[in-house]
Amino acid sequence: MARQPYRFPQARIPERGSGVFRLTVRNAMAHRDSEMKEECLREDLKFYFMSPCEKYRARRQIPWKLGLQILKIVMVTTQLVRFGLSNQLVVAFKEDNTVAFKHLFLKGYSGTDEDDYSCSVYTQEDAYESIFFAINQYHQLKDITLGTLGYGENEDNRIGLKVCKQHYKKGTMFPSNETLNIDNDVELDCVQLDLQDLSKKPPDWKNSSFFRLEFYRLLQVEISFHLKGIDLQTIHSRELPDCYVFQNTIIFDNKAHSGKIKIYFDSDAKIEECKDLNIFGSTQKNAQYVLVFDAFVIVICLASLILCTRSIVLALRLRKRFLNFFLEKYKRPVCDTDQWEFINGWYVLVIISDLMTIIGSILKMEIKAKVLILTMQASLPKVLRFCACAGMIYLGYTFCGWIVLGPYHDKFENLNTVAECLFSLVNGDDMFATFAQIQQKSILVWLFSRLYLYSFISLFIYMILSLFIALITDSYDTIKKFQQNGFPETDLQEFLKECSSKEEYQKESSAFLSCICCRRRKRSDDHLIPIS
Repeated sequence: MARQPYRFPQARIPERGSGVFRLTVRNAMAHRDSEMKEECLREDLKFYFMSPCEKYRARRQIPWKLGLQILKIVMVTTQLVRFGLSNQLVVAFKEDNTVAFKHLFLKGYSGTDEDDYSCSVYTQEDAYESIFFAINQYHQLKDITLGTLGYGENEDNRIGLKVCKQHYKKGTMFPSNETLNIDNDVELDCVQLDLQDLSKKPPDWKNSSFFRLEFYRLLQVEISFHLKGIDLQTIHSRELPDCYVFQNTIIFDNKAHSGKIKIYFDSDAKIEECKDLNIFGSTQKNAQYVLVFDAFVIVICLASLILCTRSIVLALRLRKRFLNFFLEKYKRPVCDTDQWEFINGWYVLVIISDLMTIIGSILKMEIKAKVLILTMQASLPKVLRFCACAGMIYLGYTFCGWIVLGPYHDKFENLNTVAECLFSLVNGDDMFATFAQIQQKSILVWLFSRLYLYSFISLFIYMILSLFIALITDSYDTIKKFQQNGFPETDLQEFLKECSSKEEYQKESSAFLSCICCRRRKRSDDHLIPIS
């Protein structure tokens, strides 16, 4: 007899209207929705952690943000170079005028300062001649100067110079008898000499009692006056000229009473808006083009700021989805390391950079609107990436020093000198001189120079150079260890790994099922199993 197939008892299928059927369908749909949400989350996480090139290959999404950053780097660098060159002209003009003033108003000036003072006198006659020489040179300024200079108003809105002397109140001194009787209270006497007073002939002001100096109780004589000038060399750079006010001070210092009077000259230049500026030709148009370029930089930085802020907001939302999913499925929170993976530090730096660039561009427009051997193959990429990051920081310090400290320090006058100075500081050379040579005209500039130099030296000597050496010396041991034991995977990496394994399984299972499904079977024989 032929064998008959063994019939299993048919399973009882729930009726459509029953509650069991509805519960089964509901559970199946909920499980399916959960799997779809999980796969969707995996796809979103994979796409988020892709590089711009991988995103383009995956979804043909053009990396607008990357292109915008490249364009912004080019434009901001161009803007910095232009502003630095313009600032370099300002520094050169101020220094050239200071040297010219010393030759004009200091009698017998040799062209080189003796120390921290310009020159000195040793006799009473030389002291009187030096004082009168400065006053006479001021009076004859328009006839002797080679520069575009004119008289400026002082604090009292008067054109002229102010002479002040400080001396002990009274006293007598007899060095031969070793006798001294002096009142150490200091008196200050001043006299204002207008152009009309200086024009009198004979010069009566020389014979006044004010200029009868008692040197044994004289502390210092100070001559102060204001001059105005126009920097025309900016026209050659197709920029609008600057108007300056020079606050000049000549000090005859006799506080030591050593028989040597030191003469100090100080010139503080301030840029003011020119009241009436009429320039014909291409200079005015070039200034307008520069303003349009600065405005375009602001627009680009604003777009970059919006895109990076949007990316951070989307990343925070994606992190919240992952945290809720992980807590719901695995009943434990995600570690802090995985949570910080969603915060792209470069985006934060770009946002800060954009904000500072926008503020700086607005201020610039306001100014211009005068109107880093495991093996070489293993360690070299890390070294290069490290050097690229360190180079960007170094370049930032270079531009900052050039633009901010250029007017106050000889080693920061031009971009090449700043780069050489900072490289010397990294190697430990010339530190004290760099600190000491900063001009102490402004407490804010002095404090900024200290913060700038201390932060640069600490960052590059104690951190960046140490990290550079550590990358080379530790790379071999590190990679050898991970090649033997494998790289540890975090929860986030394991979660993403499941996505690729499921995709491979689905491909294999779909190929196997396609072979089985090619057989045509009767629906009524689904519950039959042949038994040999």
